[in-house]
Amino acid sequence: MSALPQQPYFLRALYEWCVDSGYTPYLAVRVDDHCRVPAGFVKDGQIVLNVGPSAVRNLRMDNERVSFSARFGGVAHSIDVPIGNVLSIYARETGQGMGFADLDTGSWPDERGVADPDGASQERPGPGEDEPPMPPRGRPSLRIVK
Repeated sequence: MSALPQQPYFLRALYEWCVDSGYTPYLAVRVDDHCRVPAGFVKDGQIVLNVGPSAVRNLRMDNERVSFSARFGGVAHSIDVPIGNVLSIYARETGQGMGFADLDTGSWPDERGVADPDGASQERPGPGEDEPPMPPRGRPSLRIVK
């Protein structure tokens, strides 16, 4: 499974836009055997990852994979996701971003109600809705490691 040729470029561009705009970039990921994520935070075969600079260390987005280190529930994890498994990237505060077709199924993601790593529901606005997504509730699960 390989990503569409432009997908890694869009991911990096939207990541930079989020960071430059002061937003928190989130990735919605389809989890399968090729992903290394904390299984306890996967819901319905998907996980939402906060990839903001204050939440991760050693972030790398190349043309094949997204990888970084982060803490979930106080435990450090190495995250590794194939680019083709990234369903969307968006700004948590506004819900603006881009979705990508699932390369295995050819379908577009339904990101409404995807679980956030802290267990809160991350609601995305639907077509015609002007409301921003609800911020995650509960204690943040990703922290800076010093």
